[in-house]
Amino acid sequence: MIYIVLFSISFALTYFIKEYAIKKSLIATVNERSSHTVPIPHGGGIAVAITWFAGLIYLYINNQIEPTLFFAFIIGAVIAVVGFVDDIVELSPKIRMIVFALVGATGLYIIGGLDVLTFGLFDISNTFITSVFAMLLILWYINLTNFIDGIDSYLGVKFIFLSVAGLVIFGADYFAVLGVSVLGFLYWNWHNAKIFMGDVGSTLLGYTIAIITLYYANIQSQNLWIWITLYGVFWFDATMTLVRRKLNGEKLSQAHKKHAYQRLTQAGWSHSKVTLYALGLNVVIFLLVYFIPNIAVSFALSLVLLYVAYRFVDSKKKFES
Repeated sequence: MIYIVLFSISFALTYFIKEYAIKKSLIATVNERSSHTVPIPHGGGIAVAITWFAGLIYLYINNQIEPTLFFAFIIGAVIAVVGFVDDIVELSPKIRMIVFALVGATGLYIIGGLDVLTFGLFDISNTFITSVFAMLLILWYINLTNFIDGIDSYLGVKFIFLSVAGLVIFGADYFAVLGVSVLGFLYWNWHNAKIFMGDVGSTLLGYTIAIITLYYANIQSQNLWIWITLYGVFWFDATMTLVRRKLNGEKLSQAHKKHAYQRLTQAGWSHSKVTLYALGLNVVIFLLVYFIPNIAVSFALSLVLLYVAYRFVDSKKKFES
C-alpha cells in the first residue's frame, strides 16, 4: 500500500510542479548541450526528492532501514536543495563542488568510510587510499549522473532499472521506494517530455547510488564491483567521452553533445528508442552479474559488451574532433 501512496505522491507532485513551472516560466532554455529544440519546464526532480525522503522516513519509523544508511541518504537533501537553487540561478561550479564534497564526506563518515578496496588478486585496506577512492567515486557519480541527464526518460529508466536490480539481488525495501519515486516522475518525462528532472534530481540520484555502492561494499567487498558493473552504461559513456574530449584538446568545462546517447539522437534515433536500447543493455549486464558468481568475470564481460556498444554508436555518429 505504501508504494502506491508514494507513486501517487510522485506522480501528482510532478504534475503540479510542471504546471507551476509553466506559469512562472521556469523552463530549461535550449543551449549547445541540449538534445531538445523547444524550452521545457524543469524541476521535476523535486517530486522525486520529496517522495524519496518521505519513503525513507516511513521506513525508518518502521525499522525497515539501517539508521546509518538512513542518515547517509537523508543528508543528500542538501545536494537536492543546492541543485534546486542551481536550476533557478545557476550557481558557480566551485560552490557546487564544495557542497558536493562536504555532503559526500559527511555521508561517507556516517556509513563508516570504505573498509577495503578489493581488486580480486589483492586488497587495499589503507584508510587514506580507500577514503580518497570513495570520495572520488561520490563526486564522479554526482557529476556524471548530471551529465548523462540529457534526453527524455533516460535517467529515470536507468534508476528504475537499478532499483529493480537492487531489489532482486539484495531485497531491501528502500530500493522499491526509490523505484516508485522515480516512476511517478517518469510518466511525465517519457518522450515527448512534459518536464525535466533538473539538477535537483540528477545530482541527488548520483549521490544516492554512490552511497549505495559504498554501503554494500562494506557489507561484502565484492559488492563494490557489483554496483559499479550495474552502473556501467552511465560511467562508461561519461568516462570514455571525457577521455576522448581531453585527447582532442577540448576545454572540458565547455558544453557539448558528444555522449553516446546524444550522438544516437543526432543520428536520427528517437529519445525513447535510445532509452529502450540502453535498458536492454542494462538487462544483459544484470543477467551477467546475477548468473555469473565470479564478479571479476561478469565485470570483464560487461566491459567488453560496453565497448562493443560504444563502437556501435561510433558507427552511427562519429565522435568529432
